[in-house]
Amino acid sequence: MSELFKKLNGKKAKDIKVLSGFISIFCREKHLGQEKAPFLIRDDRLRGCVKEDLALCQDCQKLLNHGIAKLLLCPYDPKPMCKKCTTHCYAPGYREKVREVMRFSGLYLIKHGRLDMMLHYLF
Repeated sequence: MSELFKKLNGKKAKDIKVLSGFISIFCREKHLGQEKAPFLIRDDRLRGCVKEDLALCQDCQKLLNHGIAKLLLCPYDPKPMCKKCTTHCYAPGYREKVREVMRFSGLYLIKHGRLDMMLHYLF
């Protein structure tokens, strides 16, 4: 597994940061009544990519873990945006869920006047 983390470059680190931020917004707004637990970061190189105090429900934790694994395993350098990639590596169901999360969280940031956060995540 440590060979995977050697591939963590700036683009992949940024993509992990964006994914975790968007999943955090989605979970906070859509899974209000669900029990949440801290998202455990096992590798120090990921600590700067994911907020230390991130708490997610079980489904969102699985989604984020799957997303991080797929980002780290991406064979392309530079890594393209997943929606424009010719090789769809997400497991069935996860790709649609990530699309739902991205759509909801992006609109959430725009509707709540948080263009600063949107720009922070994307640039």
